[in-house]
Amino acid sequence: MYQVASRRRSQPPPARFVFEALVEPHWEPVRHWLDLMEGETEPEIVRTVDPELVVWSSIWRDRPDAIIRFDIESIGNSTMLCWTLFVDDPIPSDSEVS
Repeated sequence: MYQVASRRRSQPPPARFVFEALVEPHWEPVRHWLDLMEGETEPEIVRTVDPELVVWSSIWRDRPDAIIRFDIESIGNSTMLCWTLFVDDPIPSDSEVS
């Protein structure tokens, strides 16, 4: 698999809550955040290491080989979340990944 994209961003909630939101994205209907677009599907949990790692199956029907890895790092009372997208060949163009 090839790493084709990665982003890192600070999140206000503690790591525990970020982990839980990624494992159960529809658990709290008031704070629904996973809005799938046309051509996307619910991910399955491939792997977890509580509370620092969540790996999702692909959300794209046309790229079932893709996986999304979320690395969760506790920074005081907040969290640094890094997601990384991995795919097999063929590797998408930069414009497809952006």
